Amino acid sequence: MTVSPDLATTPGAAGEPRPATPGLLRSVFRRHAAGVAVITARGERPVGFTATSLTSVSADPPMVSFGVGTSSSSWPVLAEAEYVGVHVLGEDQRDLAATFARSGADRFAAPTRWHAGPEGVPVLDGVLAWLVCRVVARVPAGDHRLVLAEAVAGEPGGGGAGGRPLLYHGGRFNALRD
Repeated sequence: MTVSPDLATTPGAAGEPRPATPGLLRSVFRRHAAGVAVITARGERPVGFTATSLTSVSADPPMVSFGVGTSSSSWPVLAEAEYVGVHVLGEDQRDLAATFARSGADRFAAPTRWHAGPEGVPVLDGVLAWLVCRVVARVPAGDHRLVLAEAVAGEPGGGGAGGRPLLYHGGRFNALRD
């Protein structure tokens, strides 16, 4: 089949692939709903950030992964941390997610409630569920590192938030609809 010149489409037109760029990746993943988690670690001061890249990797041993930008203010501590906290947020915790996503915020100041958990890792109170994990690998991945970590302790009930997860979709925090 031949296409006449007046019917040809330009790259990026509807149905035509665009070259891969950071903007294309962001556009595609705005259409992907992801669970919202907060990752924490102990340093001179506790650090943490909001993550939508949390993945279950293995059941035996119980392992997870998440990505962290090397330009993140949390990265210097995470680069050295032996243990991390992984917190699954409930649908009513948009403010907590926003606090840990905000650059320059004192993320552990009130109203954030937390305590030192296993291995001294900061554990957020009232989350849907949490794990403390031992870091087993940090894999270079462009401007990020993929962190692989084995769960050593946790609480599936978390101690507070309702049973429905917080989601990130279309550049916003969202809840499931019935």
